[in-house]
Amino acid sequence: MPRYLRARIEGGTFFFTVTLADRSGDLLVRHVELLRRAYGAVQKRFPFETVAICVLPDHLHAVWTLPPEDADFPTRWSRIKSGFSRGLPIGACRSPSNIGKREKGIWQRRYWEHVIRDENDLARHIDYIHFNPVKHGLVSRVCDWPHSSFHRYVASGMLAMDWGGDVSAVTGSFGE
Repeated sequence: MPRYLRARIEGGTFFFTVTLADRSGDLLVRHVELLRRAYGAVQKRFPFETVAICVLPDHLHAVWTLPPEDADFPTRWSRIKSGFSRGLPIGACRSPSNIGKREKGIWQRRYWEHVIRDENDLARHIDYIHFNPVKHGLVSRVCDWPHSSFHRYVASGMLAMDWGGDVSAVTGSFGE
């Protein structure tokens, strides 16, 4: 099996998409406090800056900046994923591969990362993260999704509460 090579940029800024194996459920928002605790514990032990984040029912997006002389985001994601998984009840249906690797099979094994190249790239990814709940039809206004750093951006004056508009005002209340 080929070995996947991840970008190694000390002090780099990265966009991530981390996804559950089962995309049909709402596990992440149903257990969002458990995810917050796992995330916070890792962030405390292995510091990094969360530039932006949005937790959706079956995946999350984040932009992180790592400390200077540190390029190890894989360890951080591994610990976040395992910390979250350990806090959940063991599922009845696990594959032999999951059992052999001591995995619960909750997360997709891989995740997507993208090196942020410049300020424009960063701004596009932050906008993408904040607008994602609207894109997926979970809310009609960005401000209505509670599991997003959007609210931190509003509180700091970086974005207006009505940023992203109201999709239902444009498309009709049922997407018509």
